[in-house]
Amino acid sequence: MMRLARWLDLDRYEDMRSVYAKALRTSAESPLPERRQDGDGGYSTVGVVAGTLAAEIARLGECANAMQLIAAASVLAESRNLFSLGLRAEHPVAHHFAYTLSRLGRQAVVLDAAGGLGIDALRGVGKGDVVLAAGIEPYCRATIETARQAAHQGVAVVAITDSSVSPLARMAKASVIVISNSQSCFKSIAPALVASEILAKLIAAKSGMNVDEVVKEVERQLAELHVFWKPPDSRKRGGLAVS
Repeated sequence: MMRLARWLDLDRYEDMRSVYAKALRTSAESPLPERRQDGDGGYSTVGVVAGTLAAEIARLGECANAMQLIAAASVLAESRNLFSLGLRAEHPVAHHFAYTLSRLGRQAVVLDAAGGLGIDALRGVGKGDVVLAAGIEPYCRATIETARQAAHQGVAVVAITDSSVSPLARMAKASVIVISNSQSCFKSIAPALVASEILAKLIAAKSGMNVDEVVKEVERQLAELHVFWKPPDSRKRGGLAVS
C-alpha cells in the first residue's frame, strides 16, 4: 500500500486513505441506486452501503477526528463515576460502550431508563463525574433532557453526535463528530458504535492499569460463571465417553 501511495505521488498511506474516504463521502450524497434491472440480487446495494460505512468509519482515524477521540477519552478516563447514555437508536452505542469497558476492568452505569428509573442513577452525582451521551439526528428528547440534567448537576458531558451544533455538542465538554449516512432510509449507528469502542480502548490505556492482566482476570471470572458457550468435548458422543 505504501508503494501504491508513492506511485500516486502521495507521501503517506494515510493521504491515500483520506482521498479514498473523501471520494466515498462525496458519492454518499447521491441517492441510493435502484436495484438493477438485470437482477443483480441486490449486490450493488450491498457494495454501496458497505463502502459508505467503511469510509465513515475510516474517517475516525483522520488526524482531526483522532484528536477528538483522544480529548474525549481524557475527560472520560479522569471521571470519578462514569455513565453511558443513549436511547432509542443510540441505545446499542451506550450499552456496548459500558459492556466493552466492563471487559477492560472499568465500570460505566447505563442510563437506559428501564422501568422509567434510568435517571435515578444521577442522584448525588456532580463535579468529577462524566456521562458519555450518544445522539444522532433525529435527536431523542429524553437523551437531551437527561444529559442537560446531568450537566446542571455539574457532570461533564462527552458527546458522540453527528454535528458540532447538535444539542449534545452544545452542552458537551468534548465531542466526537461522526457521519451517519448509511445510503439507506435510516441513519447508521455503525460509526458511533466504533467510536465508542475506540474510546473504551483509550480509557483503558490512560488508566495506567495492566490491561492484559485485567482482561485475563475478567475472562477467568466469566469462565467460572459459564457465561459463554463452549463446544462439547470431542471425546464424548451422545453423553458417553469415547475411548
